[in-house]
Amino acid sequence: MSGSQSVTAAPNAPERWPDVRFAGLRFTPMTVEQTVKALADRSPQAPFATFVTPNAEHAYLRQRDPTFRAISDAAWISTNDSRVVGRTALLGGLRLRFAPGAYVVRDLFERVIERDTPLSIIGGTPALAEKLRQQYGLRSLVQHVPPMGMIHDPAAVAEAVAFVAAHPARFVFVAMGPPQSELLCGHIIEDGRSTGLGLCIGSSLQVLTGDSDPAPAVLEHSGFVWLYRLVKEPRRLWRRYMRGFYGLGLGVRDVLSRWIGSRGAYSRE
Repeated sequence: MSGSQSVTAAPNAPERWPDVRFAGLRFTPMTVEQTVKALADRSPQAPFATFVTPNAEHAYLRQRDPTFRAISDAAWISTNDSRVVGRTALLGGLRLRFAPGAYVVRDLFERVIERDTPLSIIGGTPALAEKLRQQYGLRSLVQHVPPMGMIHDPAAVAEAVAFVAAHPARFVFVAMGPPQSELLCGHIIEDGRSTGLGLCIGSSLQVLTGDSDPAPAVLEHSGFVWLYRLVKEPRRLWRRYMRGFYGLGLGVRDVLSRWIGSRGAYSRE
């Protein structure tokens, strides 16, 4: 039920995390520090599981794709990637915390990942992988670059799944946008051969290497990063942010529902 709190166990999860449902999305209300610690503590030999960072756009994608919705709900950890969504939730008395993929990935590389940590990247470019090797002295990083639109190509999906199985890694960075990254992780889990953790982190690696221009700090903390990015890349991003308004609309609906419910409870006392 929207806006309610529950506890669910995701497949392959070593422990149970509290869930918050808001705007049609599932969140694990953890800070960056808590998230990084949980990822670091997970056994590399555990069956493959996923880490996702939903934002308002994900609500739209979930509504259109039941498979994407089911895989997202089954993710081991699902942290909030949107300050706007988080602040909207606060209006309804829900604290989602804020642990976007870019922050989590940054801290993993700076605090957890060592030179010989087995890592895989699915997506991105060879230049991206080489920059990461040079930047962090990585000696056990492998990469698979699938074709564009790979999730609609069964042969390409099978090749990516086989690559992950053949290259056991502690962290598998799935550097594609939603819903491709989550859907691919669903195929990897269904296949059953892989271990480690799939991180659906979009362009977070490009942010880490400096290939993606970060928003100014004042916008980063104000919640207007989306506006900065839209101005810089309107043709690529306008559709994405229009979808995001759908998710925010669901959030406003949940806030109003909680307000009305609270007033109703008060009037009955």
